[in-house]
Amino acid sequence: MPMKASKVEPQIHTRKQKKDTPWILYIFNHKCFVTTIIGCYSCHWKIKQEKKLKRGQCCSLRERLFYPCLIISFCMSVLLVFVWVESSNEYNGFDWVIFIGTGLWFFWSIVLLSFLGILAAYTSLLLVLGFLLLWEGIELYLHWCHKILILLVIVMCSFFFWILFTYWRDRWLTVGLSLQVFAPYIHLSSIAMMVILSWPLAFYLIRLEGEARFRRYQMTCNERKRNKCNVLTQLRALQVAIGLPFFLILLCLYLLPLGNFSPCVQEKDKLAPKPDLFGHRGAPMLGPENTIMAFEKAVEHGACGLESDVHISYDHVPFLMHDSDLRRTTNIKEVLPNASLTHPSLFDWDFLSTLNAGKWFSQALIKPFFGMKPLSEADMERAGNQKIPKLTELLELAQKEKKFVIFDLNGPAPNHSLRALYVRHVVSIILDSQIEQRLVFWLPAFEREYVKKKAPGFRQVSRLFSVERLTKENITRVNVDYKNLFYNGMREYRAANISINLYLVNEPWLFSLAWCSRIQSVTTDNIQVLNEMTQPSYFMTPKYYLIVWILMDILSAVFIVAILYFHWWKERKKEKLLNSTSIHTDIQETASNIEKGSLETLGLWPSSSQPRSKEPSNTQAPSVSQQPPRRKLSHHQDPPKGNMLPGVAKNIRSPMSPKGNVKPPASPKEKIKPPVSTTGDIKPPAPLKGEVKPPVHPKGVVKPPAPPKMEARPLASPKREVKPPVPLKGKAKPPVFSKGQV
Repeated sequence: MPMKASKVEPQIHTRKQKKDTPWILYIFNHKCFVTTIIGCYSCHWKIKQEKKLKRGQCCSLRERLFYPCLIISFCMSVLLVFVWVESSNEYNGFDWVIFIGTGLWFFWSIVLLSFLGILAAYTSLLLVLGFLLLWEGIELYLHWCHKILILLVIVMCSFFFWILFTYWRDRWLTVGLSLQVFAPYIHLSSIAMMVILSWPLAFYLIRLEGEARFRRYQMTCNERKRNKCNVLTQLRALQVAIGLPFFLILLCLYLLPLGNFSPCVQEKDKLAPKPDLFGHRGAPMLGPENTIMAFEKAVEHGACGLESDVHISYDHVPFLMHDSDLRRTTNIKEVLPNASLTHPSLFDWDFLSTLNAGKWFSQALIKPFFGMKPLSEADMERAGNQKIPKLTELLELAQKEKKFVIFDLNGPAPNHSLRALYVRHVVSIILDSQIEQRLVFWLPAFEREYVKKKAPGFRQVSRLFSVERLTKENITRVNVDYKNLFYNGMREYRAANISINLYLVNEPWLFSLAWCSRIQSVTTDNIQVLNEMTQPSYFMTPKYYLIVWILMDILSAVFIVAILYFHWWKERKKEKLLNSTSIHTDIQETASNIEKGSLETLGLWPSSSQPRSKEPSNTQAPSVSQQPPRRKLSHHQDPPKGNMLPGVAKNIRSPMSPKGNVKPPASPKEKIKPPVSTTGDIKPPAPLKGEVKPPVHPKGVVKPPAPPKMEARPLASPKREVKPPVPLKGKAKPPVFSKGQV
C-alpha cells in the first residue's frame, strides 16, 4: 500500500500543477520562443543545442561585416516610409501622374506606401530578432536568403532616393513642414524612446563593466605593464563609444526646446482667424470634379470661393475641364474611343455637351480619393447624370451665392483659331455674364495689362514673385504652392500686406500649420473636413509646453538612473554570489587538508608514504560517503581562520608538529595495575559530541594521548583499519566508533 501511494502522489501533484498553470505556458514556452526566433533569423527550425556566445564575441567576422548593411537598409526604409507618409497630401496628384503615363486609375500611392512599409517592417523584424538572439546569448547567423533580400532593399531604397533628389526635391520641404508642426510631439516621443532604449543600453554597459572586472582579476600587474593597450582598455573604449553618444543625444533632447520653433506653439490671443476655403474643382470628394454638383456641394460646406480649370472648345465656348484629354472624367472611350487622347479644345461644344461627366465617379469600383466616404443613393444618381458645364454656369452660381471665382486658363491647341486671342475672349465672356468684378480673382499672367484696363474691378492674383515686383505691379494677392511656406512662413509677404492663398491643402495638420502661420486662404479638396475644424490641430500654449517639457525631462532622468542602478545592483548581486561560492569552496578544501595533516601527525590517519593493508579486517571504521578528491592548498594562500574547525584551530599550530593541549604519556613511576579479567564482553563507552575517546580499560591500563577536539567531517579515504588495544585477560571487543567519528 505505501508503495502504491508513493507512486500516485506525484501524478496527482503533476495533474494539479497542469490544471493551475495557464495553458499558454505549455504552448509558448521558452524553448518554443528560442526556436522561433532562431528559425526566423537563421532559417533553422530544428530543435538543437545552439552555439552560445563566448566572452567578447557575438558572431563570426562575416556576420559582423554584413550587420551594418542590415542597419543601413533599416534606416533607409524607415526614412522613405516617413517621407511618403508625410506626403499624404499629394497622394491624389501622384495617382494622377501615374494615370497620365499608364492610362490606368488606381491607388498607386497606397501601393507604394504598402510596399515601403513592408520593407521597413522586414528590416525592423530582422533587427529585433538579432537583438533577441544576443539577449539569449546565441551566436548570430543570418541566412543567405535574408542577406540577398537586404541587398535588394538597399538597391530599391537607393533608387527611390535618386528619384526624390532628382524629380521631387520639394517633397523634402513637406517633411520640413511636418517637423514644424509635430516638433513638440516628436521631442517628447524621442525622450520616451530614449528611456526605452536605456534598458538594453544599461544592460550592455554593466555587462561590459563586469567583463572588465573579470579580466582585471585574471591579469597580473606584470601583464598590465607589458600590455599597455590591453583588453581592459578596449572594454573601456567600447563603453565610451556606446554610452557617450546616448547621453549626448539625451542632453540635446533635454535642451532642444530652447532652440525649437513651431508655429503651433503660441498664445491663444495671438492666433489669427481661420483661413478661408476655396473648393478645388468644387468638392471633388462629394461630387464629380468640375461639375455643377461639386460646386454646389462646396457652397453647402462653407466655401468662400470656387476654383476651376477652363478650356475653350473649337467653336469658342469656354468650359470646365482639368486634364488635357477626356479619358479620366468622361465616357469618351464608349462614345468615340479613337478620339480619347485628343485635346479637349479640338471638339465642338455640341459634342462635348453630350458626354457624361459623372459615371466615372458614381459607378467606378475605384473612387478618385482613397478613404472617401460613400454617397447617398440620391447623390449617386445625381452624380451619374452630370455633364460638362460651361464657364458661364459657374459664374451664375458664384453670382447667386456671392462666392469668389478663381481659375486656371489653359491655352487651346496650336491649330486653334483663338490661339492668340483666347485671353481677351474669356474676359469678354466674363463681363457679359454680369457677375460682379470684385468676385473674380484673375490668375492668368498673360496680357495682365489688358485685363486691368478692360476689367479694373478684377482682383489680380499672381504667382510667387519677389515682393518688389508684386508691389510695382500693384498686386496684393499671391497663389502659391503650400511648400513655399517652409521658407520662414512667407513673413516678407505678410509684412508687405500681401494676401496669400495656398494650394493644395488637404490634410488637417497642414491646414493647422497654415492657420497658425496667419495664411488668409487655402485651396482644398477636403473641404467637408477642414470646414468643421474650430481650432488648429496640435496647438498648444508656450506655458503648457514648458510644463510638459520640464516634467518629461525630470521623469525620464529618474527612470534612466533607476534602470542603470537596477542593472548595476543585479550585476553586483551575481558577483557577490559567485565570490561567496568560491570562498566557501576554498575554505572547505583548506580545512580538509589541515585536518588530514593533523590526524596523520597524531597517528590516527595512515601516512601517505605507508602502504595501506588490503587484507580485510574484522575491526573497521564505518564507511563514509565517497567524495571527489580535493584540490591541495597552494603554497601562497594562508589557511582561513574564520571558518576553521574549532578543535584544529585551537590545538594545532602546524600540520607537521602537534602542539597544544595534547597530554604526554604517563610517566613510568606511576603504578600500572594489570587489568582485571572479566568473563563478559566489555561495552565501549558512549562517545561525546565532537570528541573521540579511546576505550577505558579496567584497572590501570595506560591511556593513550587524547586527540584534539574537532568536529566530525567526512574523510577522503573511505575505509581504514584501526587496531584496538589487546586486553590482558578476558575477551574484550574492540571499541565501536559511531559514524563520522574516529
